[in-house]
Amino acid sequence: MRVVIVGGVAGGMSAATRLRRLNEEAEIVVIEKSGFVSYANCGLPYYVGGVIEEEGNLLLQTPESLHARFRLDVRVSSEVISVDAMSKTLVVRSGSGEYELTYDKLILSPGAAPIVPPIPGVERAMTLRTVEDVDRIVKKVAAQPRTAAVIGGGFIGVEIAENLVHRGIKTSIIEATAQVLAPLDPEMAAPVHLELRKHGIDLHLSSAATNIGSADVTLADGTRVEADIVILAIGVRPETTLAKNAGIDIGPRGGINVDQFNRTSNEDIYAIGDAAEKTDALDGSATLVPLANIANRHGRVVADHICGREIRDVKTIGTAIVKVFDLTVATTGWNEKRLTAAGVACTSIHTHPNSHAGYYPDAKPMTLKLIFDPKSGEIFGAQGVGIDGVDKRIDVIATAIRGDITAPELADLELAYAPPFGSAKDPVNMLGFIAENVMSGLLTTVQWNDVANLEAAGYTLLDVRSASEFAAGAIPHAVNIPVDELRSRSHELGGKKLAVYCQVGQRGHTATLLLQELGFAVVNLDGGYQLWNSVQQEGK
Repeated sequence: MRVVIVGGVAGGMSAATRLRRLNEEAEIVVIEKSGFVSYANCGLPYYVGGVIEEEGNLLLQTPESLHARFRLDVRVSSEVISVDAMSKTLVVRSGSGEYELTYDKLILSPGAAPIVPPIPGVERAMTLRTVEDVDRIVKKVAAQPRTAAVIGGGFIGVEIAENLVHRGIKTSIIEATAQVLAPLDPEMAAPVHLELRKHGIDLHLSSAATNIGSADVTLADGTRVEADIVILAIGVRPETTLAKNAGIDIGPRGGINVDQFNRTSNEDIYAIGDAAEKTDALDGSATLVPLANIANRHGRVVADHICGREIRDVKTIGTAIVKVFDLTVATTGWNEKRLTAAGVACTSIHTHPNSHAGYYPDAKPMTLKLIFDPKSGEIFGAQGVGIDGVDKRIDVIATAIRGDITAPELADLELAYAPPFGSAKDPVNMLGFIAENVMSGLLTTVQWNDVANLEAAGYTLLDVRSASEFAAGAIPHAVNIPVDELRSRSHELGGKKLAVYCQVGQRGHTATLLLQELGFAVVNLDGGYQLWNSVQQEGK
């Protein structure tokens, strides 16, 4: 049996090596368009910034090492230019010549191509997808440009911008939407914007690039952004040319349509990685998630199916993480924006816990957001932003989503605890406690973006922080009575409807329950003053 794999890196090489482990006799041929078949493309931005000092550290395997260990026939700098599905034949271009290659099973792993907008001067911009791309960028950076513009504020755009700053280059991010990192909801993106600006990055939000000149980029609002170098990081589009030409079905999201075995509409052709559509775990719809861990799993699934092994049908929840200078930013599942647009009823809660016990040195704050079904408690998604400890909390919640654990049941998880690592009530447990309180009707919460309408609805804003905290900054028109004085001063509130807040929500929760016991109609501001204030900083 001859298996031909078009494309290496994560998906293609996972398929190839898994196939060999399962079948010593199969002939396995890997055709790779670039000169490198196995490399850590997620590390490319950090090589630009000098964080990863040697390019060789990104090169995981070579054709020679893969042949020595796995007896793989790896052909780099070779491009499959056509597929004849009827005759099971490929045409491969290598150097100045072409040749035909037959297959029994074909695995398409061509990845995705960077989106290049049709704007004047775009040929001066560079993309970052391959080792060849990073070599071009590094060569430009070595010439010591003074300014750079990154068009696109997604994961790659933010990463490359940070690394250009590490090289001492004055850098701007140009993003057509109102925020960077689209998987985040606006209030969670706000501290990321502050972090980027703190490190000298100029953010140009809600304005698209319309022209790339010799030394600048012009935006839709007329702004001219200085740019000795320009990097496109708008996003990627599934590479489907071969599949289309072979008569293979393309899915509704523009990727190659596959079944649970990653098999295409042709039973002898599979598609994996960024080129293939995935199935969303929440609603079963087709989705595109260009992440390396999913591509690796695809490769294993296809190899197992070809070799007759049982396959688990696994849908995607889109868990991702990115470093933004001193911050860790992570997401899993759907965000509130997407749920609202889809008409899905959801409840959100925010917390601001420490990474570990506050009395142990170097505890760092974070902000967590959990989104769930207000009736069933099904967890729809979560987001986290902070300096330390965000990754493991989002990973726990991603695991909970996979295991059908509900939001209140997060309180029941037994998570490892010692003061240097966490708290007796872990931040994940606390999210569960709060979700249980909200779902049970013990208290009612309102969100940061409800504040403007509270007064119109007849509510008095009650700040239960200390007098010194209140003096340092408060929500306009709020009344201040510290939580410890509420019992003796509750008569000052009369029969008013109250919207209570503190710094992060904990004292507000205590005050809310007390005031309810005293007969007041009261709601608690979820996430407290800290969350509300972080969003207000965007306009300053």
